[in-house]
Amino acid sequence: MTFSRLCAGLLIIGLCAACAKNRETEPARTATEQLLFSSAVDRVSDSLALEIPTGSKIYMDAQYVEGKDTKYLIASLRDRILRHGGRLVESRDAADLVIEPRVGALSIDRNKILVGIPAFPIPIPLVGSIEFPELAIYKRDKQQGVIKLAITSFDAKTGALHQSTKPEFDFSERTDWGFLLFFSWQENNLMPTPENKSWVGK
Repeated sequence: MTFSRLCAGLLIIGLCAACAKNRETEPARTATEQLLFSSAVDRVSDSLALEIPTGSKIYMDAQYVEGKDTKYLIASLRDRILRHGGRLVESRDAADLVIEPRVGALSIDRNKILVGIPAFPIPIPLVGSIEFPELAIYKRDKQQGVIKLAITSFDAKTGALHQSTKPEFDFSERTDWGFLLFFSWQENNLMPTPENKSWVGK
C-alpha cells in the first residue's frame, strides 16, 4: 500500500468518525493559559535571591509592571517578601525599603506543526456555521509560558540602592501530540504530579 493510499484511507475513516459542533462562548483565556502564566511566575519568584533584613518594612511599588497576570505576579512577590522576614506596608512613607519589580517578558509562545487537515468553519445558510474537526495524521502543538523578572530595592528615605538582582528567566510548557487520527497524548510541567504525561485513545 502506497503512502498516498494510506493517507486517503485514514482521511476517509476520520471523516466517518468525525463529528462537528457549534462554536460556544468561552472565557477569553483558557485554564491552560492561566496555568502557563502562573506556573512560570511561581518558579521565577522562587529563584529570586532577595536580600531583606528581618523585620524591615517593605513597600511594593508595582506602578511599572503592566500586562496580563501582573496581579498574580505581585501577589507572589509579596508572599516571598513575607517568607524572607519582611513586613509589608501600604505606603512609601511607612517603609524602610521600596521594592520595584522589572518585567522583561510575561507571555506565551506557541508553535504548531500539523500534517493533516486543520479545523475550519463550514457556513450553513440561515443557521450560522459548524466547526469541521481537525484531522491530524501527525500533530505537535507546543505552548510555552515565558517570564523574565528582576528586582530593584532602595532605601525609602534616601533613595539609595539596596539591591539590584540579575534578571531571572523561567518557563512553563504544555505540548499536545497527535498521531494517525486516533491517538493523542499530552506532556506538561503545569501540574504538581510525579508524572505529567497522559495517554488518551480517541
